Amino acid sequence: MTSSPRVSFEFFPPHDEAAEEKLWDVIRSLESLQPGFVSVTYGAGGSTRSRTDRIVRRIHEETGVSPAAHLTCVGATQAETDALAREWWDAGIRQIVALRGDPPKGEACYTPHPDGYENAAALVTGLRRIADFDISVAAYPECHPDSASVAADLENLKRKLDNGANRAITQYFFDNVQFLRFRDAAAAMGIAVPIIPGILPVTNFARVVEFSERCGASVPDSMAELFEGLDADPETRQLVAGATAVKQCEELRREGVEDFHFYTLNRAALTKAICWDLGVRPAQSQARTADGRA
Repeated sequence: MTSSPRVSFEFFPPHDEAAEEKLWDVIRSLESLQPGFVSVTYGAGGSTRSRTDRIVRRIHEETGVSPAAHLTCVGATQAETDALAREWWDAGIRQIVALRGDPPKGEACYTPHPDGYENAAALVTGLRRIADFDISVAAYPECHPDSASVAADLENLKRKLDNGANRAITQYFFDNVQFLRFRDAAAAMGIAVPIIPGILPVTNFARVVEFSERCGASVPDSMAELFEGLDADPETRQLVAGATAVKQCEELRREGVEDFHFYTLNRAALTKAICWDLGVRPAQSQARTADGRA
């Protein structure tokens, strides 16, 4: 086990200028932890395309962190998707999170654009034709809701990786056994690239339960018991959430995991506290600790 794990963070594009300015406070706070990259999501149906583009470019231009732009197959032709990828490459942006994407609001099922990429595996192939991007793709320890089976889901992941993706980042999960079982199954299929666990600190347990039902992530009964009665007590909930996430990460580290991707929900304090407890500190703080003057 190394002295501290490697971390990355996910943000989403805010819906107004005031929230966007708050996001920059979050980015500047977490930048000090020197993440390997930060990803910026891309709304269903490409609904946040312009905001994603603006934030990714600003991160690239104004911070020392590498931005990874989410790119989906939904609502765009191959030509439009390729053009955006080329623009990012020309701007110096080298990392992309290639995703199939969720259906646009009001549509129950994903339908490929008639002139677009069919799925994430095809998107990865297209990106590889354009430039030598560093490409991340999604993985699902509990199976994607649209997959016919766990085996089919793993086969789809392998296609994405075989087509040229560099790593997989998982949907969040709360039961480490599910991740470890998934990692073993992926290795048995010959998948050798890094599979980075996605960690979701719980800021609102009721909302986590609601969202988990939609995305196919399970919430253990023990976790429900832990957060029971805390929805109206944000201070205690935050302390419990931090301790729970640290415990989850420490258990995974004992199983050889050294990379974590945090879903920040555009908030800095909880994620930063978790990382700090795991030993991820700003470079100056690490130097003081190393030479004994902390």
